[in-house]
This record gives sequence, structure tokens and C-alpha cells, in this order.
Amino acid sequence: MSKRILLLHGPNLNLLGQRDVSLYGALTLPELENAVRSHAEGLGGEVISFQSNVEGELVNALHESQNDCIGVIFNPGGYSHTSVALRDAVDAISIPTVEVHLSNIHARETFRQKSLTAQAAKACVSGLGTQGYFAAVDLLFTKD
Repeated sequence: MSKRILLLHGPNLNLLGQRDVSLYGALTLPELENAVRSHAEGLGGEVISFQSNVEGELVNALHESQNDCIGVIFNPGGYSHTSVALRDAVDAISIPTVEVHLSNIHARETFRQKSLTAQAAKACVSGLGTQGYFAAVDLLFTKD
């Protein structure tokens, strides 16, 4: 299997670059994906991307990722705090998932400080902006 990872984005991440730039940064989703793709290619890897505002589509993408990917970088957005279905999907697949949040969820509203999906992930990176995605790529491409 090649060094391919799924870069998976949850609800409202399609609005990056226009939604609360002070929290999420000025990069658009395509710009973020290109930056992550470039970083992975520099390490000999490949990135495929998918974004959905629909919980079931994210579950399906997680399930399908284990067929041709070595891992998943997942920003579940607001679903990280509410979705048992996504938490169970992360737990059920046979490849590691690294959860990433552009903002520091632990410094935000109380309801955002707990992530159900992170409980099933290999790691969670929060508050590093784009650099958090690069760290997730590095982690997935490093053998334990």
C-alpha cells in the first residue's frame, strides 16, 4: 500500500477563509488541502481529500479509507463534540486517525472542550493552525 492518507473535513470547513478568520485563519479549504498535500509529497506520500457537512458521508469516508490509505487526518468540526457515530467509526477502522483542530478547542467554550472523536483517535492536535495538519502528516508517516 502506498503512503496515502485521507484528509477528511467535517461541517463548515468548506467556509474556511471566510468564517471567523481570527479563529480559523485566512486559508481557504483548497489552499489548506494544497499545503497539506505538498507537505505529504515532500515525505513521499499522497493525500486525498474529502469534505462534507453530512455526518453519514463522513462515516462512509472513514469506512472506505481503510481500503487504500495508511491513515486519516480528520477535522470533524462541531461533530467532534456531539457525534457518537463518528467516534465509533474512528474506533472501528483498522488504520490510525489523527484528529486536528485549527483552533485550540480547550481554550474555547465549555461545550467545545470535550471531543468524543478524539477519544478514539491515535492523537489529537489542537490550536496549531495549519502546522497541526503538518504534524499529523508527520505522525502518520512515522512508524511506531
